[in-house]
Amino acid sequence: MREDDGLGPAAAEAIEKLDIDGVTVDSNYQLTVEDSAAVAEHDYVVFVDAAVKGAEPFSLTRLTPKRQESYSSHSVEPDAVLWLAEDLFAAKTVGYIIGIRGYSFEMFTETMTKKASDNLEKALDFLESFLNSKSFIRAEQEYETFIKRIQKI
Repeated sequence: MREDDGLGPAAAEAIEKLDIDGVTVDSNYQLTVEDSAAVAEHDYVVFVDAAVKGAEPFSLTRLTPKRQESYSSHSVEPDAVLWLAEDLFAAKTVGYIIGIRGYSFEMFTETMTKKASDNLEKALDFLESFLNSKSFIRAEQEYETFIKRIQKI
């Protein structure tokens, strides 16, 4: 692991501990084409990853399945995994990505920066509510309100 690059696996571990009914957790450092089979088994999927830049403390984006021109074991994007699930398995899975803002990715250590850890906690608060509600449309609508509220704290 490289410092804040561990935000995705840390989020997966925390969500798994919540043991939310109907939620399956899988954690990988990289997506592969094989992940499309698991995605195809679900109505909704949420990818959580560290973000090198972008919104703080995290962003929520609804994904659109998109064909990737080539595939390798090191670079399959979430929208391509959704496209493969649709193309290969006729899945209609709705996908989201939560990008948790990280700041340091250079050192080979399992220690996150304090600011990234704080961002993780805020993302987990939102994600727990999002997953418990089973209302993904509501989560999209409430994201902006949630961000505005935590930025005032």
